[in-house]
Amino acid sequence: MQLRLPTSVSEARECLAEGAIPVGGATLIWAAWQRDGFPEQAVSLRNVPEATAIGDGVLGGAVLLHQVLDDRVPEVLRQAAKGVGTGAVRRAATVGGNIAGSTLRDLLPAAMVLDAWADVLTADGVEQVDLAEVQAKSPVLLALRWREPVRGAYAKVADPAGGEVPTIAAAAVGTEGVLRVAVREGYAVSGGEVGAAGDGSAELFAGALSGVSEAGRSLVLEQVARVRGE
Repeated sequence: MQLRLPTSVSEARECLAEGAIPVGGATLIWAAWQRDGFPEQAVSLRNVPEATAIGDGVLGGAVLLHQVLDDRVPEVLRQAAKGVGTGAVRRAATVGGNIAGSTLRDLLPAAMVLDAWADVLTADGVEQVDLAEVQAKSPVLLALRWREPVRGAYAKVADPAGGEVPTIAAAAVGTEGVLRVAVREGYAVSGGEVGAAGDGSAELFAGALSGVSEAGRSLVLEQVARVRGE
């Protein structure tokens, strides 16, 4: 397998157009490649400046998860990255792989409560898309962008017996006075927003979060209380 390491967005586009398979830390696909065979060529964005940026409301898709533990990144995203796998995994796995390439997507609830969007790379160029499209299409994530929160909170429950997927809940209040919440149960991620003033939990659970379990709702309410300082 030839691993191509472009140093610019235009070079990365050429790699994709020529059929190179995007790869970050390969923590999710290495075993499958060993079993099914390796592609002729793969492409990593680790030398592309736009994909390794940290700070000023942007986090590159090729940033390793252990690098997310940086004061320039909102606390809610740092906590999400800190809870992924082992130290060895965090030193290899990337932001883009976790959000766009994984079925677990531990960072996604944190990104949602930051009202984030993504720059995605295609063979035709760079496009800005919302996180719903990232979930639906799993594109090559060049960078994640967000609006700075006033405060946020994130929690991931301990792995329950039986190896089930841990529940994640996140909440953040933005500068515009909007409370955003998101929860992952199993492989499903849902989120919603209400005005930060007053108790909008009933509205959330009757609408955007209507499918969330009682345990999930309790975890959401705990994060809401934290961002409200209760």
